[in-house]
Amino acid sequence: MPQVRNPILPGFNPDPSILRVGEDYYIATSTFEWYPGVQIHHSKDLANWELVVRPLTRKSQLDMRGDPDSCGIWAPCLSHDGDKFWLVYTDVKRKDGSFKDAHNYIVNAPKIEGPWSDPVYINSSGFDPSLFHDEDGKKWFVNMMWDHRRRPRLFAGIALQEFDPVEGKLVGKRANIFQGTELDLVEGPHLYKRNGWYYLLTAEGGTAYEHACTFARSRSIWGPYEVHPQKHVVTSKNAPFAALQRSGHGSIVETSDGRPVGQDRRCVLGRETAIQEGYWKDDWFYVKNGPVPSLYTEVPGVRDDKVYWEEKNYKFDNKELHKDFQWLRTPEPDRIFSTENRKLTLIGRESIGSWFEQSLVARRQTHFSYDAETVIDFLPEDERQFAGLVAYYSRYNFFYLAVTAHSDGEREIYVMSSEASWPDGDLAFPVQPIKIPRTGKVKLALAIRGGQTLQFSYAVEGGELQKIGKVFDASMLSDECGGHQAHGSFTGAFVGVACSDLNGTAKRADFDYFTYRPVQDVADRYEI
Repeated sequence: MPQVRNPILPGFNPDPSILRVGEDYYIATSTFEWYPGVQIHHSKDLANWELVVRPLTRKSQLDMRGDPDSCGIWAPCLSHDGDKFWLVYTDVKRKDGSFKDAHNYIVNAPKIEGPWSDPVYINSSGFDPSLFHDEDGKKWFVNMMWDHRRRPRLFAGIALQEFDPVEGKLVGKRANIFQGTELDLVEGPHLYKRNGWYYLLTAEGGTAYEHACTFARSRSIWGPYEVHPQKHVVTSKNAPFAALQRSGHGSIVETSDGRPVGQDRRCVLGRETAIQEGYWKDDWFYVKNGPVPSLYTEVPGVRDDKVYWEEKNYKFDNKELHKDFQWLRTPEPDRIFSTENRKLTLIGRESIGSWFEQSLVARRQTHFSYDAETVIDFLPEDERQFAGLVAYYSRYNFFYLAVTAHSDGEREIYVMSSEASWPDGDLAFPVQPIKIPRTGKVKLALAIRGGQTLQFSYAVEGGELQKIGKVFDASMLSDECGGHQAHGSFTGAFVGVACSDLNGTAKRADFDYFTYRPVQDVADRYEI
């Protein structure tokens, strides 16, 4: 059987929930503050995956304005009950400190493309919810519980309660069915049933290097749950040199030939999705050659890696924004961009890094080394209007090559950096502004190599690209530098375009195209 090299979903694709319906496989992943909400990929062979839908597309389903960095959509669960698809998700409004304001919802659809329903609000007692469809037709809502008192833990255990789809609410008793192991931070629960056993797969240890998938079973859905003989079925916590690190939030699917497959996540280029082969022994699930996840895994299909290395040239010649792109938080995209007149027009709103309404359209960084390029047509009036090319992780982590104007109205180009800005959010301006002509288009480019270095370049209309500024530390665009304590930043690096108008006059910037060009070098994990 052919092997696939992990990750199967490169770049920012965390918290995978995998599902098989007939011969079709689907994976739902978290999108946090990026809109539209939830990514769902499809495959026929577990090797080649295509993004098919982001189901949370309208204000009635999701409004994340004001959600802090790394909040928003956490750990969606995708399931199918034989009739329709169900999607459970959390919208987190606060995560730092003692409290978590985390609201849980359910939507459904007759087919994966939709239409997806308006959400049913479920509760706010915790996060990472899932929905289990039992053999008798009952539906069970499972989520971790948060205890701000720490009695005995912040991550207080896994709650179970029946969900009535007709009434659209939880019914009957609620019970804490599993408190986790001494590794702590139990979350991400998924229930399964096989040979009369109920199986509970959870994530423990947080999202850093202690992350692990913990497995337990019970003859009753209410427990008590017996922990797996090896406790953690997937983890790299005791293997610091393993190729895949931070593996711990998982989901299990059984292939059509009966082979179970597990998934794990880790923090490289954001948290990506990998796949592992599993097997059953004595009614326990094991990961093949585990618990340390393997870089190579056997799957039915053969991946076409040419797709991974393709240069992407986005022309903005359709009314719809290309599916590779997302924006931040707002369900009202017409206020921040349009794709009319065969160009991408950004409408200047709040500052770069705003948690409410900023005009930033970007795609994931999916390679350690790549080039990005665009051409901007922008006539700012003063220093409070700026637009350009941005490599972005969060409000505290970005590098921005911007066209702006001095207070006298003369156009100039400069670099803004948020290096070392936590907790104040102060900007650094490491490059003296360079005067450019009052009119004319400007080409903006960046090159990232090995995930370690970033170099900006620019060219005025008709000129050649020339470097601007120093070589920056591109590794700042990572969870570790996301402005939070350990386990506090969860997303990934993006690259795109942005526009701000701090005068409040909605100044517009036009972008002719956007190019993302992967670069094959020794830093990338894929063979050339």
